[in-house]
Amino acid sequence: MFLHGNSRINQRGHLEIGGCDTVELAREFGTPLIIYDEEHIRSQCRTFIQACKSEGIPFQIAYASKAFCSIGMVQLIAEEGLSIDVVSGGELYTAIQAGFPPERIHFHGNNKSLEELKMALEEKIGCIVVDNFYEIALLSELCRERNQEVDVLLRITPGVHASTHKYIQTGQEDSKFGFDLASGQVDEAIKQVRAIPHFNFLGLHTHIGSQIFGSEGFIAAIDKIADYIENLDVPIKVLNLGGGFGIRYNEEHNPSPIESVVKEILRWVKKRFAEKSISLPEIWFEPGRSIVGEAGTTLYRLGAIKRLPGLRTYVSVDGGMSDNIRPALYQASHEAILANRALEPVNERYSIAGKLCESGDMLIWDIDLPTVHPNDLLAVSCTGAYGYSMASNYNRIPRPAVIFVRNGEARLIIQRETYEDLIRNDVKRIPQLIR
Repeated sequence: MFLHGNSRINQRGHLEIGGCDTVELAREFGTPLIIYDEEHIRSQCRTFIQACKSEGIPFQIAYASKAFCSIGMVQLIAEEGLSIDVVSGGELYTAIQAGFPPERIHFHGNNKSLEELKMALEEKIGCIVVDNFYEIALLSELCRERNQEVDVLLRITPGVHASTHKYIQTGQEDSKFGFDLASGQVDEAIKQVRAIPHFNFLGLHTHIGSQIFGSEGFIAAIDKIADYIENLDVPIKVLNLGGGFGIRYNEEHNPSPIESVVKEILRWVKKRFAEKSISLPEIWFEPGRSIVGEAGTTLYRLGAIKRLPGLRTYVSVDGGMSDNIRPALYQASHEAILANRALEPVNERYSIAGKLCESGDMLIWDIDLPTVHPNDLLAVSCTGAYGYSMASNYNRIPRPAVIFVRNGEARLIIQRETYEDLIRNDVKRIPQLIR
């Protein structure tokens, strides 16, 4: 397994993350356990900021909280000076409860409810990224009733196909997100927004997809947007280019360094806008996976071992698709090591199965490890993005605990769910039906 951030193998042959021995962490916090390298998260935040600063361009970095959202995570982002992007009332509520500055909150979503928009206005958040004509009308009526102004961006789809899994492509014309650039929807949306006195039109937002390894897709989107803005008689104060920066999940992945990708994007924006004599807008980015993905490691305890001679050997862990659905949903792949015997030579091939009652609950199909035994600890890398945030209670399995580790200290940021938590919202005495 490639060791990310502040991870190493110590003299005892144990995996250490942030100066903490994972064997000791399993003993203290139990398994499954999601471990975040706090310093690695902070370093990634600073990398984005420094890359933008180096290009001398007005910018804003907003963490895409859908990747992983908790009060502790939101507070860390606030400390690093980033803004935050939320896509639901629940994420917005979490940010508010964490004490995040509301003026640095951006609200996304293709079907924001009346209640969610009311909450956003009541909290006086920084801006709302409007996604469709229905939302324009809904938000306009709310602002009129409250006599309240709001900053808005329009999400557009520039017709760019990112090189990634089809489920996480978002910039193509056939998308549930945003106003289509090619068909004239963007023209009509701008016209409607500018006619509403309570709207302060900031500019445009685009997001082409996720797990993108280079700058090519962003450059293609910038070209289309620059061509459009050149003929637009409306000032664009902000151009939000979204996120989607990829990370290394396995040895086949070779993403370009974040710093170089961001610089290439910004230099291209400056070049294209200068060529067209367009005033340079403030550039916003929304990284999520690239902030937390490599910082997260999930620690499992091994259980049942099933050998099928000549076929494969299944090894089951005490979690699975309930805490990491990405392999089942996206055919995502991960690397792993035995955290308690990390220095021993590998000599067998295994398939790592989850404990849920689904044949598709497979975390890793083929991996070479030392001969495994029940109660060994398996550390699966790069589970920091869309692991806990997409976790479920399928099979009534409680969600795992989450910790931050840094400088040899661990702090709990999400408690492990209990069986009592699983039935907390169940109605325990159902009235008999009246016959």
